[in-house]
This record gives sequence, C-alpha cells and structure tokens, in this order.
Amino acid sequence: MADYLFPEVLVRPPTEPKTLYLVANGDLRWTTNAKTWPKQQEVEAQFGAAAEALGWKVERAHGVNPKTGHGFIDGQRHGMEVFKNIPKDAPLVVVEAVWQYSHHLLHGLRDHQGPILVVANFAGDFPGLVGLLNLTGSLTKMGKPHSALWSKDFTDPWARAKLAEWLQTGTIIHDLTHVRALPELPGSEEKRLGEALAAQLKEEKAIIAVFDEYCMGMYNALIDDELMNPAGIYKERLSQSALVAEMRQVTDGEADAVKAWLDAKGMTFHIDDAGDEKECLTSAQVREQMKMYVAALRMADDFGADVVGIQYQQGLKDLVPASDLVEGLLNNVDRPPVASRDGERVLYQGQALPCANEVDQGVAIDALVTNRIWRAMGLDPATTLHDVRWGDDWNGDFVWVLEISGSVPASHLGGYANAYSMRQSYYFFPLGGGTLSGVSKPGEIVWSRVFVEGGALHVDLGRGTCVEMPSAEVRRRLDSTNPEWPIMNAILHGVSRDQLMARHKANHLNVAYAPDAATADKALVAKAAMFKAMGYQVHLCGDVLADL
Repeated sequence: MADYLFPEVLVRPPTEPKTLYLVANGDLRWTTNAKTWPKQQEVEAQFGAAAEALGWKVERAHGVNPKTGHGFIDGQRHGMEVFKNIPKDAPLVVVEAVWQYSHHLLHGLRDHQGPILVVANFAGDFPGLVGLLNLTGSLTKMGKPHSALWSKDFTDPWARAKLAEWLQTGTIIHDLTHVRALPELPGSEEKRLGEALAAQLKEEKAIIAVFDEYCMGMYNALIDDELMNPAGIYKERLSQSALVAEMRQVTDGEADAVKAWLDAKGMTFHIDDAGDEKECLTSAQVREQMKMYVAALRMADDFGADVVGIQYQQGLKDLVPASDLVEGLLNNVDRPPVASRDGERVLYQGQALPCANEVDQGVAIDALVTNRIWRAMGLDPATTLHDVRWGDDWNGDFVWVLEISGSVPASHLGGYANAYSMRQSYYFFPLGGGTLSGVSKPGEIVWSRVFVEGGALHVDLGRGTCVEMPSAEVRRRLDSTNPEWPIMNAILHGVSRDQLMARHKANHLNVAYAPDAATADKALVAKAAMFKAMGYQVHLCGDVLADL
C-alpha cells in the first residue's frame, strides 16, 4: 500500500441550540479598523440585546486580536480560519457598522448551509450601510440566499419583528412592490435613439480602461468579460504602477497649470502648508493629484479609452495622494485642458471622460451608456456614483444622504465656484490629497445601477429629486457622515427607505441630472431602450414612466 499522507478531516463544533453565530468583517487598513472598532462593539451589543429579547443568545465566532486591538476579520485568510470553527448549519449573522471588504467572508458564506443574515445600524457616522449593501450585492451575484436587516438601534418594532421572522423561518421577506419589469416601450424618438446607440456600440465597440481591478473587496463590482463583451464593451487592463510611472513624467509646471485653471474658476482649496500633513491638505499633495489627472488623461488617450477606473485603495494609497479629485475632474465636461505629450492636441477636448470611482464596473458600464444618451440629447453628460450612505426624514419626506469620497463633477455642484477641496481623512487616505467637494445643486436626477444576478446583467432605473435644504440641516448631515466629502440630498420617487435597502444590489448608485422632470423621463426611456437592446434585464423602480 502506498504511503500517502492523507489530510486530517476538519471537525467543526456542533451547533448550540438557539444560538446565533456572529462575525464582524472589517477593512484591510489597520487605521480604519482601529478607528471604527468602538462603534462596532456598540452595534453588536444593540443587536445582541434584540436577539436576547427574542430568546436567543449570540456567540461571537472570533475574538479580539491583542496585536491589532480590534475584533474585525481583516483579511481573506483570517476569514478562512474563522469559518473553520463555525458549525456549517448554524444561523449566522454578519453585523456591520463599518465599511467591510466582502471577499474576507465570501468563501465561508458560499459554503455555509445555515441561514445567513447581514445586519447594519442605520446611521451615518461610519459606512455600515454601505458595507451591508456591498456584501448583499456580492451575495446576490454569487447566487447565495441571504437576508438583510437594518435599524438605528434594533429597539424599534419593525426591526424586532423582522428579526423574529428570520429566527422563525430563516428568511426575511421585504416589500419590493416598487420594482417592475420594463414593459414594452411604445414607439418614440427616445426609444429609437436608445436602440440606435446600442447598435452603434455593438458595431464600433468601447473600452473601459481599468487601473487594476477588485477594489476593497467589491466582488459585486467585478463584471466578467463574457457578460460585458456581447454588447460591445471591452476592458483594457492597466496597472496602477504604470499610472505612477506616467505621473513621474508630468512636470511641476503642467501640474501647476491645472491648479491655476481651477483657481481661476473659483474653486477653493483648504490648504495649510504649515500644518501636520496627516491632518492638513498641502500644496505638495494637490500637485501630485494634478499630475495624476494629466497622467490619467494621457494614458486614456494612449489606449483609446471611453471610460476609466482607478482602484487606488490597494497599493496606490501608499504611494500617492487620493484619486478622488482627479475622478471628479474627469467626470466633468468643463475641466482643465491637458495636452498630448507632443503638445499638438488637447485630450478629450469638450468631453467628460467618465471615471468609475473604485473601479466599480457596474458604474463604468452605466456611465458609458448615460454619457452617450445624454450627449445625443444635448444634455450635460456629467455622471457620478454615490454611496448609499444614510438618510433621515425632512419636511415629511425621507431624504437620502448620497455621498462619495470626492469623484463628483463640478457641474453637479453648480460649478467650480461652489466646489471646495479638503484633506481626505487619514484613516482612509494616509497620504492625503483633496476632495472635489460641495453640496449638489437642486434638480431632477435619473438614478441607476447595473448588477449581476443569476449569471446575467440587470439594471435598475429610477427617478429622483435633489432637494435644497437649509444650511443648518446640510451641516447636520455632513457632520453625521464625512464632512469633507461631497453630498447629495435626494428623494427617490416612489421608493421608501426600506424598499431601497432591500432591493439595491450595490453600495453605489449612479446619478445624472436632467433640466426638468419631463426631460428626465425622456432620457430614462432612451436609457431603458438602450440597455434592453444591449441584452440587459431592465427594471423600473418607483414612480417612473407610470403611463407605460
């Protein structure tokens, strides 16, 4: 008999009766985990009290690491070790008060056989809701059944009832009546336009240039070529190291010219060269960002890119300041001119070059489609993504705080004179850099999300209004979240707080402006027609195109 070395069979502990096994997924960055650990403990205690009130106990499946000082799962291998000790059939709860890297958990969740519940506190101080939506969007792409729950402190009757429902049945059924499949579109110029643009894309092709993929564990934001390519969209895979190399070829004079252009437009930079670089925005940080802007345009031109995406968080964050200011500039039509290396051409002159923050490829596809439709209709094609960060009641409406780390185009803020730049928080961005920040102007918006479900591409489309609020209320909302980031205060028509949380398949939501409601409806028809002609499954959300 051969003397083979057979592996030992992993023996898991048995499931304890009426016990919930809790895991807490975190960030890859130690600074972020250390900053957010006290809030995580608070939310776990609130959830635990709710479970105990229903006759269950909560057992944490992993402890606090004495070396790091926190109890987050902070890496994929760490997650694999944790899941070795979780009974496969146990009811499992992922509690999130912070941003989390979904891939730290997806391996264990894929194989888990018991019911899964993803939980977050409904608050803005840390992006727990954003983390929940990314994880549930990732599980949807994976095809893994799961439930989700959110609450301010898990004492409200709705949250307690939904938790009881999950404990009894292993699932939570949320109200999704705001979603309907796209009906047959009547013949219109907008329908013809969308179909013609889809045919052009199929024949002429488009390129999404990605400076490294898979940012911050966003599995849901990685879309396979086989799903993208049939409609004519292809990836050009570039390295972030190549972007840094290109930045080194940009002169100080070229970078300073970009900054001077922004100064002339009235943009405010909150620079403090005498302060601590860990806390203050400096001229050196901004100059590096201007070099990245020039470098990104030149590399996009080299490869004929129609859209770009910069991962930033893995690797680039340790080399150069934040990419967000760059992304906001690229997304705008009116932006600092950049010449080709030989000085003979202005690159992408008079055009927005859509940039998908965090290389979210669902955003990239969406931005490409939106850019082409809005340009064909003579509208401002500036788009951006926002995190679905938080929200609160105001004047009888639920108004969302949509917020992102700085990739908002100036036209969404009413122009550069309304824009300002503040240093990014050290615990997210150790080398700093400024934002492209401000308060989004009031007006009508079309919102959307491309996502993967059942091995196919889908898109949700809806309408909303960005509302103007008193400065005190805007300040309260900023201070409840990240005050250095750009904010949009938006009502999503016909979609309640809980309906969006239950349905949305990503942490990001795409937005574009229209001059009025009637034009927004027409643009949405064209967008729906284009996506349908591209082979996507189109869903209408809320009060939109009610006459169809």
